[in-house]
Amino acid sequence: MTSYIARTREDKQSQNLIDHLKGVALRAKSNASPFDGGELAYLCGIVHDIGKYSDKFQLRIRGKNISVDHATAGGQLLFKLGNESNLAKIAAYCCMGHHGGLPDGGNDCDAGDDSTLHGRRKKDIEDYSAYKRELATLPAFMPPNWPPKDGFEVAFFIRMIFSSLVDADWIDTETYMNKGEHQRGGFANIKTLNERIQEHIIPFLNPTDEVSDLNIHRTNLLKNCLSAAEKPSGLFTLTAPTGSGKTKSSLAFAFKHAAIYNKRRVFYISPYNTIIEQNATVFEDILGAENVLRHYGNYHYDDKSEESSNKRYSVENWDFPMITTSSVQFLESLFAHKPSVCRKLHNIANSIIIFDEAQMIPIHLLIPCVRAIVELVNHYGCTVVFATATQSALDEYLDGIRPTEIVENPMHLHNLLKRNRVEVIEEEVTDDNLSDLLASHQQVLCIVNTRKHAQSLFTKLKNSAEDGIFHLSTTLYPLHRTKILDEIRQRLIDKLSCRVISTSMIEAGVDVDFPVVYRAQAGLDSIVQAAGRCNRENRHPLNISTVYVFTPTEHTPPKSIGLNIATTKQIIRNHNDIASPEAITAYFKQLFYNKGNGALDVNDIISVLSNGFKTCSFPFRQVSSMFRIIEENTKAVYILFEAPELEKRLCNGERTKELFRELANYSVSLYEYSDIKLLNEIGALVRLDEEVLIVSPDYYDKQFGVHLSPEGGKGILS
Repeated sequence: MTSYIARTREDKQSQNLIDHLKGVALRAKSNASPFDGGELAYLCGIVHDIGKYSDKFQLRIRGKNISVDHATAGGQLLFKLGNESNLAKIAAYCCMGHHGGLPDGGNDCDAGDDSTLHGRRKKDIEDYSAYKRELATLPAFMPPNWPPKDGFEVAFFIRMIFSSLVDADWIDTETYMNKGEHQRGGFANIKTLNERIQEHIIPFLNPTDEVSDLNIHRTNLLKNCLSAAEKPSGLFTLTAPTGSGKTKSSLAFAFKHAAIYNKRRVFYISPYNTIIEQNATVFEDILGAENVLRHYGNYHYDDKSEESSNKRYSVENWDFPMITTSSVQFLESLFAHKPSVCRKLHNIANSIIIFDEAQMIPIHLLIPCVRAIVELVNHYGCTVVFATATQSALDEYLDGIRPTEIVENPMHLHNLLKRNRVEVIEEEVTDDNLSDLLASHQQVLCIVNTRKHAQSLFTKLKNSAEDGIFHLSTTLYPLHRTKILDEIRQRLIDKLSCRVISTSMIEAGVDVDFPVVYRAQAGLDSIVQAAGRCNRENRHPLNISTVYVFTPTEHTPPKSIGLNIATTKQIIRNHNDIASPEAITAYFKQLFYNKGNGALDVNDIISVLSNGFKTCSFPFRQVSSMFRIIEENTKAVYILFEAPELEKRLCNGERTKELFRELANYSVSLYEYSDIKLLNEIGALVRLDEEVLIVSPDYYDKQFGVHLSPEGGKGILS
């Protein structure tokens, strides 16, 4: 070969391989520089495609129909150059995985046909020594300045270097294939965005008209956030009641802090799509929609405008100043192994991350989640804020970090903003009695633990009361739920009768304001979240704004929350105000103790990674499959009788990411081995293929949603 090429465009122009390697190396170095990984990422970039120097690959890239492994060569060369050191292995993981994903480490006994790191080290590959004609010398290995102390830190560092390499590779390729046109950007810088927020909050800080007591307290919280923004980067807590203005105040903190400490971007992480949607709308109003990137399940960008097209590309790597995304998306990415998922990780470094409703970090993965957050604070320049009314008890898992509380006096703020009282009904309550109690209120919300109870109670109330009775459950598809919620909110505003029976889904950031709430016995965090729907806007006197906690006679709570209920009862005995910050912290401490650390890391991910420390052998694919926030035995079904165009696209064979994002508005997640099996047996499903299941219109109820036996499984809000 007289020339070596990396790829060819449709116009027959080819990119020189050496130009690609150097371009990727420089981008990778820039990507990894915020966390002291720039030199190692540069080395990975230089050698990642070195296998393309083989004659066989050059024939393939020129049109010959042959298969060639070009990704293994760089890893083998790194093993050799680094004398099989752990630093060499770190780089080799990234190079060998830049197409297929990070491999499992394996061990020295693995053979050349094994897909592990050690197996591929022995694999017979094409001769690539021609690289020496264009790369006479290679960079030296440069470790980070902070020596990793255990396997978790090493594995995390590998993912971040991997992310830096993969994103650099894809951007370099994208740029060349688009003839240098950069299909990204179009947003303002951090300084400008901070100025917009500061301008937005001037009326709150310097009001010209008389303001309510509630807004005075909200302004004080805002001032606390602005003051705390001047403190050094680290871990913060923002403990403030529902309705205290946390969203705007935390945003003001984030961008002021970012402007002072040269942070690159702000992440706002929420546990549910409903919260993300509400927050994203607020952020877009303040910052401008062109500066806010939405990345969650049922939202999609298309090519209809330049701004939307740019955002579609930026969803892939989070190169935006403001990102709103889900805790599922964010946390699962930190433990992933696939290039398409890991690609965005390096852009988290030197950022501000706000966890809204931070107590919703999944308990079964609590320890690895918190450990990952600690890594971001300790070694990747991140400032993290846990924002919630129900602050968890995480001190034991923070590796010695002492969070800084933003609110001057959380207990005082709790008392000032107290808008309801919690009353525990001592005697068990039958559904007949409960129905009578609900009928006695013109506007009331009742939250129960199971679908069966919600349907039974709704039917009973429907038969005995007037109009304005609603049922909410995750078996209703999202757009249907939205329509019902819109009607509920309007009736509340118009002071019409409005009685709502709901499963716990309404606690997931749904903005409603009832004068009275009934909550079936549950964990204290759920009870406090339910209380956030009672007198939310302080329109009613405190003495009549009551959250009644009751124990149903006929309906046993799910076993999964049994320990939460038992722990709540312990707290009720010892605290007069069970919604106070002290009571909530005591609840989480007791709950974690009752569960034990094994239940807070159910797959023992910390130990799995720690065991690979000495040999630098990590089961990346295994960990990726084990770290699942939402159970994998659920599957989406689609209700499309009101979306015929989407159904037509599916039936015509379209299976694009954009289509499935649109379909999410018409989807319900159900358990495969109970709900979906039942629907199959009764002929309620149309199966287009293994992934696409459409519910027959005859099996969707306008009150209860997907027609399932109440005794069966339950819908999952994802």
